[in-house]
Amino acid sequence: MDVLVVTCTGGERGSILNPKLQGDKYIEEHIHEVRKKEMDEAREILGVKQEWLGFVDSGLPEGDPLPPLPEGCFALEDIDKAAGELVKQIRSFRPQVITTYDENGGYPHPDHIMTHQISMVAFDGAADTEKYPESEYGPAFQPQKLYYNQGFNRPRTEALHHAMLDRGLESPYGEWLKRWDEFQRAERTLTTHVPCAEFYEIRDKALIAHATQIDPDGGWFKVPMEIQKKVWPTEEYELAKSLVDTSLPEDDLFAGIR
Repeated sequence: MDVLVVTCTGGERGSILNPKLQGDKYIEEHIHEVRKKEMDEAREILGVKQEWLGFVDSGLPEGDPLPPLPEGCFALEDIDKAAGELVKQIRSFRPQVITTYDENGGYPHPDHIMTHQISMVAFDGAADTEKYPESEYGPAFQPQKLYYNQGFNRPRTEALHHAMLDRGLESPYGEWLKRWDEFQRAERTLTTHVPCAEFYEIRDKALIAHATQIDPDGGWFKVPMEIQKKVWPTEEYELAKSLVDTSLPEDDLFAGIR
């Protein structure tokens, strides 16, 4: 199966989250180039195709009140115009299924939220030749389903948390679950549970390839692999749009298509 990862920005304003790389002047001054190399490595590990839309990272504003977003950043782009760049990718690759962020961006990063917004426009826009003429955007194509990625969900987090405690091990999720309650994070409708435990090692290897963003000794990797596979052997999605008949819950993103 062919998979295309479309990356909206170059991570130009991204933070260095791996403590082992913090303070590295070369990385700080060339974060865009470093992030591209990390993506190249992750792409090779996963065996997928990947394209850049070329928008500029908005950064993650902090403070109260929040400062204004930087001029020219992705989150301030015109939504329909930015979606047009994604329409080009959809019409070229012709995917039956699209996955993206939910309306909260997974967490409220302005670029994640903008990615959600252009994905929703592009899903319909890829077939709309009046809004996006074929002469400029390529031959029309209509994807069949769109999902929100919901891999970091409360049921999974609680299951792994209790599995660690039951085995006398320290859980990395205690503070996360407290914050979940504090921020009153809305529960999502998990419609689709895809069995994929056999790919967890590859998933983690690809994650670690994003070295500036992922600490290999951090909380993402504290739960032993055998516990993950036994306790929660699926990845979760939320079906947001479907042009085909399907029965929920699903165990296949292509349910109703194949």
